[in-house]
Amino acid sequence: MNSKQSMPIYAVVVNDEEQYSIWPEHKEKPLGWNYTGKKGNKEECLEYIKEIWTDMRPLSVRSGERGL
Repeated sequence: MNSKQSMPIYAVVVNDEEQYSIWPEHKEKPLGWNYTGKKGNKEECLEYIKEIWTDMRPLSVRSGERGL
């Protein structure tokens, strides 16, 4: 078996506050989180999150600033 076959696969998940995380693909996703469609090894998923999650504040905080 090569090392690529033994590497765990993760899915990128996002919650209603648009906060991102990775989750083992073989496990049921946690409540309150949805799949983004991105899967891969840990490094690939973390790199994807780094690229798309540019504002780490929760959506409710970002939305609240629009009314100021």
